[in-house]
Amino acid sequence: MEATGDGSPRGAFAPGQVVTVFRSRRRDKSEDAYVEVAGAMEAAARAAQGFIDFKTFVAEDGERVSLVTFDSPATHWAWRDDPRHRRAQQRGRDEFYLEYTVQVGECTHVSCWERPQA
Repeated sequence: MEATGDGSPRGAFAPGQVVTVFRSRRRDKSEDAYVEVAGAMEAAARAAQGFIDFKTFVAEDGERVSLVTFDSPATHWAWRDDPRHRRAQQRGRDEFYLEYTVQVGECTHVSCWERPQA
């Protein structure tokens, strides 16, 4: 896998991979604790077997969208069921989130384009 200048893995995305879309709105409390837990979970996901990519975006209205890609359904479900991840999920419900939605889908098609460098 080759990284582009923006950190995107060029050529890393392929049919059969599993993409999770995690949309959330956070409570105003516990910023330091959230940052600690979120950082630990990102590091654990990146170290997990089958990990491909992770990115988070924040909209103007405060909604956060995280995209996580694993190479197969098996590695995705293994990450979902990881005990550290399960504990972090519960802590998120207890302390950090007002609401969240999780969408999981298997990639059926990938199309990429990149402007040639002059």
